[in-house]
Amino acid sequence: MNNNRAFANEAGPQLKTRPMAAVAILAGGLIVLALGIAGSISVGAADISLSTVWEAIFHFDANVNQHQIIQELRLPRALSGALVGASFAAAGAIMQGMTRNPLADSGLLGLNAGAGLALALCFAIVPSLPFSSLMLYSFLGAAVGAGMVFGIGSMARGGLTPVRLTIAGAAVSALLIALAEGVALYFRIGQDLAFWYAGGLAGTQWLQVKMTFPWIAGGLAAAIILSRSVTLLSLGEEVATGLGQRTTAVKIACMLVVLVLAGAAVSTAGPIAFIGLIIPHVARMFVGVDYRWIIPCSAVLGALLMVFADIAARMINPPYETPIGALIALIGVPFFLYLAQKEKRVFS
Repeated sequence: MNNNRAFANEAGPQLKTRPMAAVAILAGGLIVLALGIAGSISVGAADISLSTVWEAIFHFDANVNQHQIIQELRLPRALSGALVGASFAAAGAIMQGMTRNPLADSGLLGLNAGAGLALALCFAIVPSLPFSSLMLYSFLGAAVGAGMVFGIGSMARGGLTPVRLTIAGAAVSALLIALAEGVALYFRIGQDLAFWYAGGLAGTQWLQVKMTFPWIAGGLAAAIILSRSVTLLSLGEEVATGLGQRTTAVKIACMLVVLVLAGAAVSTAGPIAFIGLIIPHVARMFVGVDYRWIIPCSAVLGALLMVFADIAARMINPPYETPIGALIALIGVPFFLYLAQKEKRVFS
């Protein structure tokens, strides 16, 4: 009870929150997400009416060809898109709050590149691995990448600062991506790896949804549980320690959650960058700086971005698909440059 009062007295004046805006985003976002999933199911090489989508979901008839397309191909793809977007966005929100680095996300801090190298090795050495094993190796690769980034960033005098974390992440990511491309050239799996690096949801089946849903749901639940601690970390190490938080244990727990979320998302859709960078900033702009609101709102907005990006990927150049990673990068790169300019004082 005293700890909660201390949190309110110490952090309260610094926390500008808008709970009503957060509730509106969560409620409205979930409604729009449901509509977006329905639209994603209806759009494709063969357009399907929304009434048929409704019938296929709630009154499935195996004898109707369109019902089979919806149930076996488009519904798992749409649901995977929502899960992947929520995972990347929530992971990015945790990273930004934990490191106090506005440029942090799972892609910039080596997790995506580490998972990519692990999957490249799997494609090359044991191409017939089941999806469950690919997920496990994706987690391990992400952990190796994150460990290298934090290890290298902590070696300099003064410890791990936001700018050192970003520079170490860029260097380690470049190294791991180069190694993955070397593996691809040597084992002649460049086409498979290039398809995966481009990012996308084509070919997603119920197996991926069933395998990733428990991990992602558990990761999101853990992220919400840790959100108060992330808020304290975002106020500074001294404030968090002064309020009785065990910062080292919280950071380890946060990194494990990020590994689970990013690893599951990367293994499903590839290393789609910038979702975890953009969405937490958008959520913060609307709801304030309290991560108890930022994390769930980021998850909803990330799911929305991924679902609608997947729709756009199929509509730009039908019947071919534009890589989702390229579409999101068109937004993400200018946004990243804007943030780098806005936060240039961090690098001084």
